[in-house]
Amino acid sequence: MPTKWIANFNSYGSTFNIIALVVVIIIIPAATNREDQGLPRFTPSSVVWGNFYQGTDFPNGVALLMSFVAVIWTMSGYDAPFHLSEECSNANIASPRAIVITSGLGGIMGWFLQLVVAYTIVDIEAALDSDLGQPYAAYLLQILPQNTTLAILALTIICAFSMGQGCMVAASRVTFAYSRDECFGPLSKITKRVNRHTLTPVNAVWFNTMIGIAMAVLIFGGELAAGALFSIGAVAAFIAFTIPIFIRVFFVGDRFRPGPWNLGRASMPIGTAACTFVMLMVPILMLPSVTGSDLE
Repeated sequence: MPTKWIANFNSYGSTFNIIALVVVIIIIPAATNREDQGLPRFTPSSVVWGNFYQGTDFPNGVALLMSFVAVIWTMSGYDAPFHLSEECSNANIASPRAIVITSGLGGIMGWFLQLVVAYTIVDIEAALDSDLGQPYAAYLLQILPQNTTLAILALTIICAFSMGQGCMVAASRVTFAYSRDECFGPLSKITKRVNRHTLTPVNAVWFNTMIGIAMAVLIFGGELAAGALFSIGAVAAFIAFTIPIFIRVFFVGDRFRPGPWNLGRASMPIGTAACTFVMLMVPILMLPSVTGSDLE
């Protein structure tokens, strides 16, 4: 698609994602049938905030940090604005502003959704071990009528497609940028070509599509293969995001010349906190969910 079409598609998709998320956050607590099952409408706060679900063999503190792998994947979309900065006007303001808005809005909305799940889920173990193979769908079936569950899952599928399209656009632009620097060797001659009709790097899109399909085949290797793929991807993305921040904080320092839209005095403290958090999380994300003889 031409850049303008892509921009419109992403705008509509992002708007739909936000609306759908708000709708789901409202529907779940409003339509829950927990009371019909002889349960209180919501799980008591003492249980939500006072209990740990033993999902791993590690202590609760380590297990809590290991749960961030899902958050890291969910928040990965905020890098799209600087991958697409070459194709937008007023990029030195629009790109950083979009990064802050998307990450902030995504974090806040995601937090509310997590609260809704925590206060309504009936059986965590049953949701994870469901024959459906989809914990989110199994969770919804625990607390909602079937038709309501199907409606929410339909919204989720549409949102996932829109999100995947946005991630594909960002990934293709990264591939295109690397190809221009001949990072892929002889293959760069193909992936750096710009389609004369759409004026976009179509070959880079197909290149990423084939890689995505190849990675998807790993799901047939079982949970361990899929889990390893997600962990490696989360660590790689984490490190890639943090390298420029690390250089700016610990090497460039006051010599850094900020753009017209920046974090001001908060830049250094936020950058230091970000680098510290990444250095803590990288080894945590490498840990398996089991220990001792269970590793066999």
